[in-house]
Amino acid sequence: MRLYAIGDIHGQLDLLKAAHGRIFRDGGRDATIAHVGDLIDRGPDSAGVVDYLMKGRADGRPWIVTRGNHDRFLPKFIDDPDWIDPGLSSGAHWADHAGLGAAATLASYGVDPDRPRDAVLRDTRRAVPRAHARFLATLPLWYLHPRALVVHAGIRPGVDLQAQDEGDLVWIRKGFLDSDADHGPLVVHGHTALDRPMLHRNRLNIDSGAAYGRELTAVVIDDDGVHVLTETGRVPMMME
Repeated sequence: MRLYAIGDIHGQLDLLKAAHGRIFRDGGRDATIAHVGDLIDRGPDSAGVVDYLMKGRADGRPWIVTRGNHDRFLPKFIDDPDWIDPGLSSGAHWADHAGLGAAATLASYGVDPDRPRDAVLRDTRRAVPRAHARFLATLPLWYLHPRALVVHAGIRPGVDLQAQDEGDLVWIRKGFLDSDADHGPLVVHGHTALDRPMLHRNRLNIDSGAAYGRELTAVVIDDDGVHVLTETGRVPMMME
């Protein structure tokens, strides 16, 4: 059974549609596609990305979308505006932390992010469809496929999948990226942006930095191994 996967999207709707196009040419329009999360923030059209994925799923597309750390920020802001993600070492609020990309997300919904916080909150609650907020808030934290385990950031080595902590699943780096443990299935993840996707013995990082103007990676995993999908076809990945 073939699995396609797409890295961190970060509001890049045009790149997402292009990545889907590469997959459709390789495996057809009914291909199973897993997305590793971080749909929103930084890029120009977070609202469009959420709407596009929601409509695809409503139309019956076999698209799986796991929850990234950025996907928690907008719905939390709407329901609990003082919430600060404990995974943020800076302790800064999403709406105040320029590097997190809240301004771009809010602008994509027609909200002026430079207004006072209470006005931004009021405008956000009016502008963001409840269905969008609910979709982001209820995305699954992982997806287990016969070919791989798909998760946003990674897993805590040695911990049963059902016992994994949400904070680790959406934020982990230390203890996972440096681990050579056999996790069982290949762990397909994003969260840690690289210049290109990288395949290791126990994991595959497909966050190639679309948030920063680089490519949005799409891969296929099947009996022939792991391949990156390009405009001209498959390119095999070699283990690092």
